[in-house]
Amino acid sequence: MNIELHKIKVSDLVQGYNEGTDKIVGYGGCLDIRPEYQRNFVYPDDKRNEVIYTMLRGEHGFPLNVMYWVKNGEDSYEVLDGQQRTLSICEFCAGNFSIKLYGETYFYDTLPIDKQKQIDDYELMVYFCEGTPEEKHEWFRVVNIAGLVLTEQELKNAVYHGPWLNDAKRYFSKCKKNHEPNCLAWFKGGQYLRADVDRQELLELVLKWVSGSDIEGYMRDNYKKPDAHELIAYYEGMLNWIETTFPVYRSDMKGLPWGVIYNEHKDDNLDAEKLEQRIQELYKDDDLQNARGVYQYVLTGDERFLNFRLFDRTTKRLVYERQKGICPICAAEGREKIQYKFEEMDSDHIVPWSKGGKTSIDNCQMLCIEHNRGKGNR
Repeated sequence: MNIELHKIKVSDLVQGYNEGTDKIVGYGGCLDIRPEYQRNFVYPDDKRNEVIYTMLRGEHGFPLNVMYWVKNGEDSYEVLDGQQRTLSICEFCAGNFSIKLYGETYFYDTLPIDKQKQIDDYELMVYFCEGTPEEKHEWFRVVNIAGLVLTEQELKNAVYHGPWLNDAKRYFSKCKKNHEPNCLAWFKGGQYLRADVDRQELLELVLKWVSGSDIEGYMRDNYKKPDAHELIAYYEGMLNWIETTFPVYRSDMKGLPWGVIYNEHKDDNLDAEKLEQRIQELYKDDDLQNARGVYQYVLTGDERFLNFRLFDRTTKRLVYERQKGICPICAAEGREKIQYKFEEMDSDHIVPWSKGGKTSIDNCQMLCIEHNRGKGNR
């Protein structure tokens, strides 16, 4: 990658600043501040304001971290690194937020003239870069944006950008419509998911599910397509399956690995009414401590998805004394003379929970560690 250092005055950077629907430009219209692969503005107010304070500290301001612009052609650039700082500067100079100075509130145009001039004349250190998409990706990996490191999905977006990614981001990423947050994918299925839409986590999650965790391979195979119809169809098919299979919504459904569940069970012949009856029974069971796993349990029968109430220490000690430290399975194998210490044994349901056994003293036995681990659900 060819790199040249330039000093850019703030007055030149903000020249022609314009925030359109799909594009934000500055530097006399020559700089694309938010190219296709860049994330949305995510700086909190304190970090945004600190950019302005940095330029106003001292006689000539304190230095900001260097920025990187990709040179696409004659008088055509895009921000590779420094979008958050660039937008902070442009938004302040456009009068879109204020700062506290000398105990007073100031917008850019109400600042003292000398402070306005200090900002206007402040020189940003910008590297102009020319290189391949792969080189650009590598720069994203090594450069820290004022302490807010790009996520893995944002890095991948830097390489595999185009119409397909634009379509995917329009559906799975938060954008602004009439100054209100808007994300169609979240609107349709947000009640089932936990993800930061702003930081591309929802897009990353769905890509992980549809690709079997090979996100980069999936993006490499699809990024040249004109739209993300297949990805969107997968997501909406998953939501439809969830709502059909589990028509009664409960808050415990939020954040489950629904894509994994969908991939494994979408072709199963399932009876939604019977599943709901079993779920209701599980919710009524006092031994069940964490209900989040009931959905995977009713589909698989695997008790590892459930969290049961355990025998307390007093119960275990009483049963241990009653058995005199002898493991009943060892005794059945002719090793009844082996006597274990309390710490060498663990509690077990005589009748498994899945077969109606309760967590009570009359259903408790103490087994040696070897047999307790090997007993499973028998």
